[in-house]
Amino acid sequence: MYLKISHTTEYHYDEPVQYALQRLRLTPVNLPGQTVRNWKTLVDGAAIEVSYDDQFGNRTHLVSLDADRTTLCIEANGEVETEDRAGVFGAHQSYVPLWLYARETPLTKPGKRIRELAKAAGGATELERMHALMAIIHETVRYEQGETQVGTSAEEALERGKGVCQDHAHILISAARTLGLPARYVSGYLMMEDHPQQTASHAWADVHIAGLGWVGFDPANKVCPDDRYVRIASGLCYRDAAPVSGLVHGTGTETLKVAVTVEQQGQSQAQN
Repeated sequence: MYLKISHTTEYHYDEPVQYALQRLRLTPVNLPGQTVRNWKTLVDGAAIEVSYDDQFGNRTHLVSLDADRTTLCIEANGEVETEDRAGVFGAHQSYVPLWLYARETPLTKPGKRIRELAKAAGGATELERMHALMAIIHETVRYEQGETQVGTSAEEALERGKGVCQDHAHILISAARTLGLPARYVSGYLMMEDHPQQTASHAWADVHIAGLGWVGFDPANKVCPDDRYVRIASGLCYRDAAPVSGLVHGTGTETLKVAVTVEQQGQSQAQN
């Protein structure tokens, strides 16, 4: 499948900002199941200081805001060819050792509810248990915007019974790790045929399963990622894979606006 993606992030400040540094993880790379045909990231109101691949292999840009600016606009867009691998990403190939993905983070630290959830996932094999866990999370935690924040932990989201894709991913990651399985957070894009225009990027989880390697699970939609998904970044939790993060020095109020469009394109269009 050929997907055309546009992701715009706009920051507005009611007072000029003296200094700001943003970390961008908005660039997909060639991976099993996806080939980047073209991609560009443009920044208006800031300068790209350095570009590098971080410890998880995420293509990263550090940008500094121009002095006395009141706006910052980041535009990432391009075309990616994808294939349906039934959620199977494959073998672990990274400088980061596999055992690191069993480590807890503040956002994925399990509590009583997470442990009970993990025990409730039946199945004779690791793969069956993860499918069962994905279904339970989908049914237990209702998708609802505005109920959680980027700092909401998996345990807190499960207790509320509401959240967004970030929360669903954190809950599955936390539960999988309590079962002894390495798990990681993945940020990216999802093409939804009835909603090409979206207000945010997407997120799901990978779990490492013996004999298969990394396998993706999207509890928000109760499906393993297929050719509608594009990977951008991954890590232990959201903080390692956030599309845009950083710091701002100033007393002004910040307003954020995000617009994402993911559409299918014909092969001839994608190659032009």
